[in-house]
Amino acid sequence: MAAIVSTVAYLGLEARAVEVQVQLIPGLPAFNVVGLGDKAVGESRERVRGAIAAMGLAMPPKRIVVNLSPADLPKEGSHFDLPIALALLGAMGVVDVETLAGYVVVGELALDGRVASSPGVLLAALHAAETGKGLICPGAQGAEAAWAGSVEVVAGPDLLSLINHFKGHGLLAMPQPGEVEEVSHGPDLRQVKGQETAKRALEIAAAGGHNLLLCGPPGAGKSLMAACLPGILPPLDPAEALEVSMVQSVAGTLTNGRLTRTRPFRSPHHSASMAALTGGGLKVKPGEVSLAHLGVLFLDELPEFGRAVLDSLRQPLETGTVSVARANAHVTFPARVQLIAAMNPCRCGHLGDPGLACARAPRCAADYQAKVSGPLLDRIDLHVDVAAVTAAELVLPPPVEGSTEVAARVAAARAVQTARYRDHPVRTNAEADGPLLDAVATPDQAGRTLLAQAAEAMRLTARGYTRILRVARTIADLAGAGEVGRIHIAEALSYRRQPPRN
Repeated sequence: MAAIVSTVAYLGLEARAVEVQVQLIPGLPAFNVVGLGDKAVGESRERVRGAIAAMGLAMPPKRIVVNLSPADLPKEGSHFDLPIALALLGAMGVVDVETLAGYVVVGELALDGRVASSPGVLLAALHAAETGKGLICPGAQGAEAAWAGSVEVVAGPDLLSLINHFKGHGLLAMPQPGEVEEVSHGPDLRQVKGQETAKRALEIAAAGGHNLLLCGPPGAGKSLMAACLPGILPPLDPAEALEVSMVQSVAGTLTNGRLTRTRPFRSPHHSASMAALTGGGLKVKPGEVSLAHLGVLFLDELPEFGRAVLDSLRQPLETGTVSVARANAHVTFPARVQLIAAMNPCRCGHLGDPGLACARAPRCAADYQAKVSGPLLDRIDLHVDVAAVTAAELVLPPPVEGSTEVAARVAAARAVQTARYRDHPVRTNAEADGPLLDAVATPDQAGRTLLAQAAEAMRLTARGYTRILRVARTIADLAGAGEVGRIHIAEALSYRRQPPRN
């Protein structure tokens, strides 16, 4: 006898259809799984065998062949356990094969028959909805799968409950979508004493989705200001929340089907490898730049990261995607992030302070800052020198304006951009490019003259020129101006990195 059950294989955020074909062949008892599966797929034989034995059923005394089709598509993960078990039970006549044909099945099996959680259930549910099928998944992930929409979800806690459901002995309730977590905020900007220029740059970065570099001595408040950024960013809209949840589902970090409207904030340690930052590994998983999709990637102590690791961010920052190429797979993850970086001006951190600077200054600063490549710095829109906080500023009362007031201005500027780009695949000014940017950010005559003079004096690259226009457009949005003027260009230029002096 033979049986076929549908499942999926994950390649990035894409779920590809896979058929689990099980055939019982007369001959010596054996259990073989073929179809280019990894070690976890090969070990599913023992988990399936144990789960079926836990129900009191005996394996058929025949040669069992499981084929995962298409055979040339690599299969990874333990979510093939449940489809293999149901296909085998269908071939044994325990469950109706025709009923199973209307479902996509994913889930890991425990030896006692429980259906354990596995990454990627939300992607499988969206795939099932596109193909007009239902989804059979672990009971703990039913709330996650229910976010896919009108798809029928059968979420069973164990293998026996799924069999009883399809036999009509104990129907499983349709799961409801998980809760939407309240937007959580980090520290308030009222905690930052002084640093008015840096706080203004942080507001511009939040309003337009721009990359920002804070450079200053230790203890100046760089990390604190970066941590305040989520508190002034607008919450994720429903479509963005689903995008973020898809990445979390593949990474296995989406718990209890809970969706969040808080933008991701990822802060990897400077010892992170290239695979940890951009994705990859033996089983290709999204890296920090993808886990921060539609949110913030904060790199503290920027020069302490490996140079090759930092340069691997150049393409994702430009395109909003990261492609991981392997011999057997080519996977693309989304990576539309807002990069916030912080660094000291030199290794000792006290460049410019005669009482604290080391004896190697200013050579120390040149060597330290050279660890970050020019092409990466060229992709950062706003460069701000953060001065040390004085004792007089520390004893002042908290500022009147905090994250709530700044967030209101940011939300107003984002609303203008949403209306401006509603007919384009662009969300913020930081993503605008080409003719679209020319149409929305061309400055007036005085602004064009200033920009042309600055482009020559500052030796701006074409990328730098474009990013000046983007920042100026955001400054104009914050000011409620319809046209980019000279004052907006001037402020945008003040945040641009100056060329090195010979």
